[in-house]
Amino acid sequence: MLWVLAVLAVGSAILSAVAWFGPDLPGDFRHMLAAEVASDKAGPRPILTEADIAALPAWVLRYVRHSGAIGKPRVASITVTYDAQMFSNPGAAAMTGIAMQYDRFDPPKRLFFLPTQMFGLPVKVLHDYDDIAATMKVRLAGLYNVVDAGGTDFSRIETLTLLNDLCIFAPSWLSDPRLTWQALDDHSAKVTFRNGPFSVGATLYINDAGELVNFTSQDRAALASDGSARPLPWSTPLRSYRDFHGMNIASCGEAIWSQPGGDFAYGKFTITDVQMN
Repeated sequence: MLWVLAVLAVGSAILSAVAWFGPDLPGDFRHMLAAEVASDKAGPRPILTEADIAALPAWVLRYVRHSGAIGKPRVASITVTYDAQMFSNPGAAAMTGIAMQYDRFDPPKRLFFLPTQMFGLPVKVLHDYDDIAATMKVRLAGLYNVVDAGGTDFSRIETLTLLNDLCIFAPSWLSDPRLTWQALDDHSAKVTFRNGPFSVGATLYINDAGELVNFTSQDRAALASDGSARPLPWSTPLRSYRDFHGMNIASCGEAIWSQPGGDFAYGKFTITDVQMN
């Protein structure tokens, strides 16, 4: 995200640059979301039981139980709405907007859409992770794609983002065979997620109450303005758990890069709704 925000920082001057002209990103998102929701498998879902999660590390078990997932159907997909604040660099003014995302975990799919503004100009951001391939477009003033990202490095980054979503919003999937676990100590465990050619890992930290309070990883590199990937530690601390339609989920979180000069919280999020499909 750092390189995306750096590109946007050129402001109105980018309007005179040579860039790709394309269709309306909000319309793209609405059509893709409608198609995904319509394709969600109907019918009863298997109920998650204690037997299903018995092999998980003890503190991950506690988290799944605390979430309220036991005794309920495993979700087919989720739709999340939240208030977002994004920052181009430490001390910069926040770019705010109401974000929406859709996640499906089998087969993997993630859509993320954020409308915001920078220097008084409208900016639209659209992520699309489909099976093993990911793309991101950033549209300025409804006219130009100032960012059009994709390829192997970006797809691996978005694989970790999907794992993060899964851990936060869909604990009923934590016993999925694509995930392998290693207990680390009384309050943490390492998870590895394999999807196609990608394997990404993270450490989950769980408090005494059974709440997931942080997710850290070395596998979500920041992309520079030239498209190269720069490895940086990444974390998403979480807090303020609340009930969303029968599921206990963190309602506030941050996205943080650990840079040589200190931590940089480039994103702050307040969840307003989580729909379990």
